[in-house]
Amino acid sequence: MKKIVVSVFLVLLAAMAVFALTITRDGTTVTPVGSGTIAVDGGTFEQFVLPDYAANQTSNDYKSYLIEVEPGIKIHMLEAGTGYPIYLQHGNPTSGFLYRKVAAQLPLDRVRVIMPTMVGLGFSSKVPASAHTLDNHVRWMSNAMAQLKLDQLIYVGQDWGGPIGMGVLAELPGLVKGLVAMNTGYTAPTEPRDLSTAHATVKTPVVGELIVEVSGQMFTSLGNMQGDPNSIGPREGELYGRPVLESGNAKAPLALMRMVPDGPDHPSAPAMQVIESYARSLNVPVEIVWGMQDPILGKGLSGMQALFPEAPTTETNAGHFLQEEVPEEIAAAILRLLAEIESPSA
Repeated sequence: MKKIVVSVFLVLLAAMAVFALTITRDGTTVTPVGSGTIAVDGGTFEQFVLPDYAANQTSNDYKSYLIEVEPGIKIHMLEAGTGYPIYLQHGNPTSGFLYRKVAAQLPLDRVRVIMPTMVGLGFSSKVPASAHTLDNHVRWMSNAMAQLKLDQLIYVGQDWGGPIGMGVLAELPGLVKGLVAMNTGYTAPTEPRDLSTAHATVKTPVVGELIVEVSGQMFTSLGNMQGDPNSIGPREGELYGRPVLESGNAKAPLALMRMVPDGPDHPSAPAMQVIESYARSLNVPVEIVWGMQDPILGKGLSGMQALFPEAPTTETNAGHFLQEEVPEEIAAAILRLLAEIESPSA
């Protein structure tokens, strides 16, 4: 009997080891394939036809295409309108579609709204978990934006879209003329700290994979991050989650959580130091729009105000993904900046 118990225990142990190795695998590169080409201001790119569940949440004003930033790595771009470029960068675990409601509030006969999706999310390429570094994301997105051959823009960033977008601008100096900061951070950590209990928990190997990947609940629980939980329901969860979950590589959401620096020794810290230095050097009009009900970054407003002390602030009752809740306030901030930039005295 004892031998049987030992044998069963060893079998279970081996099965657990195999399971752990399986869920912690690095993942492979998955490259999207477009259909034909499409011309936009700045060049001609690979057209990407949206599936119905995504196309149904856009309008005929939208163009959808892919920009190859490295061999096999493509960034999915959405854009609408013609005129002054507005660069809107999302974060984890959403996509460029997060700004669709903001775009609907903007005069598309006056502005060109550019909404790229980070590598690993949405319809952009998926890469191994180990490839998700802040340096890589900044380089990839900088390459994409450079290929558009812009000479000016207003930049809007939230979540990881904040530091990644600011890193892009540091790589393309002189491009940004105005900035809207929303529920993000641009400063490097000077002491050990975790952004949240969730970020601290998922750092542990296997535990993080079980919580974020195996459970499959990340995209169905985004409403819990909101002021109004109903602002992100099943339709929005499908919009953000389906392209990732169906791709065969859903490593990005967890990898991006682990990419958040938890101290000055974290691999992301050196890049964050460059980003902070560039942010402090900016001399352009800035507006802050903040979701005060954000359980992760709601309390970070004072830090952003310290970085941009002259910036007008719009406090809202929105949560983390405030683009889903207060698109009018975000669009209004963008248009105020545009008016200031285009005024004769600017």
